[in-house]
Amino acid sequence: MPSATLTIDPAFTIAPVNRRTFGTFVEHMGRCVYTGIYEPGHATADEDGFRKDVLELTRELGVSVVRYPGGNFVSGYRWEDGVGPRADRPRRLDLAWHSVETNEFGLDEFSRWCAKAGVEPMMAINLGTRGVQEALDLLEYTNHPGGTALSDLREQHGASPYGIKLWCLGNEMDGPWQIGHKTPTEYGRLAAETARAMRMIAPDLQLVACGSSSSKMPLFGTWERDVLRETYEFVDHISCHAYYGNDDGDTASFLASAVDMDHFIEAVVATADHVGAELKSSKKIGISFDEWNVWYGERSRRTDGPGDQWEVAPRRIEDEYNVTDAVVVGNLLISLLRHSDRVGVACLAQLANVIAPIMTEPGGAAWRQPTFHPFAITSRLAAGQVLRIETDSPTVSTARYGDVPAVDAVATYDEGRVALFAVNRSSEGPVEVTIDVSRAGVTTLDEAVIVHDEDPNATNTAERPDRVTAQPFESARLADGKLTLTLPAISWAAVSLSE
Repeated sequence: MPSATLTIDPAFTIAPVNRRTFGTFVEHMGRCVYTGIYEPGHATADEDGFRKDVLELTRELGVSVVRYPGGNFVSGYRWEDGVGPRADRPRRLDLAWHSVETNEFGLDEFSRWCAKAGVEPMMAINLGTRGVQEALDLLEYTNHPGGTALSDLREQHGASPYGIKLWCLGNEMDGPWQIGHKTPTEYGRLAAETARAMRMIAPDLQLVACGSSSSKMPLFGTWERDVLRETYEFVDHISCHAYYGNDDGDTASFLASAVDMDHFIEAVVATADHVGAELKSSKKIGISFDEWNVWYGERSRRTDGPGDQWEVAPRRIEDEYNVTDAVVVGNLLISLLRHSDRVGVACLAQLANVIAPIMTEPGGAAWRQPTFHPFAITSRLAAGQVLRIETDSPTVSTARYGDVPAVDAVATYDEGRVALFAVNRSSEGPVEVTIDVSRAGVTTLDEAVIVHDEDPNATNTAERPDRVTAQPFESARLADGKLTLTLPAISWAAVSLSE
């Protein structure tokens, strides 16, 4: 059996675990909102129409922050449509997803939902069809304590200040598909003007400029450079978006998707630091990886009916995830944690139904997709400091990334407790992994779980919601400062140790 060795040393710190790493994303797209998190009349619906079964799963998932309301949707959104009495709210055409938006769920409902879910809101601003004034109006409505037209309007709607600290300055403005698509200089100027004005109201806001929609965009690198040259001193983060799939059947490359995420993050950091050097600034720009997930373009259910019809909440990209997808999601979380020194925010896109860890049926059940489990467990166990791990591992050959380590891992250390997260990216067979934990002083194996199945294509459904779950990892052993694991092919595991 191939073998790998790792060393965990509490002295090899990267950065503290950032709870905002465990964010998700709610967009007015498909059934994420309607019959996802919100469904009045459902058996579990509360007085606000929120599905309590989805709220419970959101808490179990360990979500920290939720980005809203888009996504592509935000670039044509009028936030005023989603406040005040529902009977007065207009129905609008949503050009982004060729749908009808009823506005039954809007800003006021989202804020109440966040409070019930125990999550921090991350608000996106429309910089596609709107600009500085509309951003200031939204900020006044959400955050100003009172005594002005819009803050008083919020109070008339029965709400205290929402206190939103984290804001996205638009969404994917480099994409030709985006309403209000702009050149990097056009967008950078608008984002800088918006950020400067918003800080006149609230200097302590944390603002995210739009980076490239993916690392494969034609302007990737130059977009970040030109945008940051305009916005560097006014923003805190620049965004990254990445989706990975296996439509071409290249499973070896798909399992190594985290290699691409590593490179993406490091390239954006290098570009940001280059601009900082040009500007002679001591400030460091963070990364907001506020859209990431597995997404199968070819096998997604895109709509309930003909694409030329305007429907309310049609099914859009409701991917059914399997064990292999869950292992990739677990590995992408490893990458995000490994870059905690620069990744300040990350959002799994999306929360419910739309390429999501939580699935629902209208009037019916809610259940966990296989991808739910590595996210929930990592969020629960990761604490303290992220540690740098040096890995000596056999390699896997991939068409996209060349030879990559079969075993990838990250660990955290918190006052005598170690959490290890590891994957075997090989589909050929198990790897025996030996981890030296002697420097951490841990003597007790508290928990060991694994996501794996003899059928890597196994999925969960409403009829079989627990076909794929995290199982006890029986091969984990701790003795004499050595932790040993036999990681099966295509598997993700987490282990918790203490003194």
